Amino acid sequence: MHIAKCLGIAVATLLTLALLTVGGYVAYMEATYYRIADREALDAPRPGAGPLAVGADYTALTYNIGFGAYTPDYTFFMDEGVMDDGTPTVGAHARAVSERSVRACTEGAIGEVARLRPDFTLLQEVDLDSDRSFHVNQREAFARAFPNQGLVWGLNFHSAFLAYPFAEPHGAVRSGLVTLSSFDATAAERRSYPIDQTFPAKYFDLDRCFTVTRLPVDNGRELVLINSHMSAYDKGGTSRARQLQMLREVLGEEAAKGNYVICGGDWNQALANSLGIYPSAQQTPAWVAVLDDADLPSGFSTVAADNLSDTPTCRGCDIPYQKGVTYTCTIDGFVVSGNVQATARNIDTGFAHSDHNPVLLTFRLKP
Repeated sequence: MHIAKCLGIAVATLLTLALLTVGGYVAYMEATYYRIADREALDAPRPGAGPLAVGADYTALTYNIGFGAYTPDYTFFMDEGVMDDGTPTVGAHARAVSERSVRACTEGAIGEVARLRPDFTLLQEVDLDSDRSFHVNQREAFARAFPNQGLVWGLNFHSAFLAYPFAEPHGAVRSGLVTLSSFDATAAERRSYPIDQTFPAKYFDLDRCFTVTRLPVDNGRELVLINSHMSAYDKGGTSRARQLQMLREVLGEEAAKGNYVICGGDWNQALANSLGIYPSAQQTPAWVAVLDDADLPSGFSTVAADNLSDTPTCRGCDIPYQKGVTYTCTIDGFVVSGNVQATARNIDTGFAHSDHNPVLLTFRLKP
């Protein structure tokens, strides 16, 4: 009887400690949670060149660098999939495998940008100071690599220590969007997307945003360059729908002013009728949605890459990458207003440095 009583006390004590630990952690997460206010002014890049010229050719690149974690064999714990035979699959890691790997992937992504030499570069998932990327300052790495370009920074993910998954916690994160510009801007601004703020989804859905950089054109108008990263893992697509509605309004307002508008980034939606065109041994994941030109404001269109059928821009991360086996899609790219003439090309890196391939836009501002 005495032993049973002691065991009961021990179990009750352990349960109490567990409840206190969980409750304390939830209180900690709630106390540290906040959203960045909409319309935050950002430092505008002024590298000393401009204005842009009507009729001249320019290039812009969009590239989600995946916080330097995604070597071809890397898998991510939030990615789930199903093989064609019905076998479920799920990724393994919540962090990069090592600091060395993060630095190698970051330098590899920098090398791709340097090789392509775009006038403007739109980057997503650039870590500033995060446990998941071993505190490698990727924003600073890009700033050092391109000292003659101006840089716009928009914080897109800030969180206290995420203790999940327990075996390999994601940790604390500070990550965002970087826009590099070879031309002077007059202003830059961070716009906050609506997100799922239910518990506990709000802790994992990032502080989604897009940044707006305004660059003068020699005819008195502006090039409005938007860097966007919409929600992923959005069950039912409700957050993406609200985000797209907000972006539609901004695009339409700028076009109505007569400005030139280019919006690039990671849409987390299949672009340019590309759904299902890439061979794989997996079923289409549940997170894949579709963005059609009908979803855009009047006069806007998605710029389909000239090699769209050959080169996807994103791979599933539930299994290591194997061409023709791993699910792939095109969710990265550009949308432009009717007064912008543009072509695009998906750049095949073999997913060597990220789970995304970059997309290069060549464009001309019409008179």
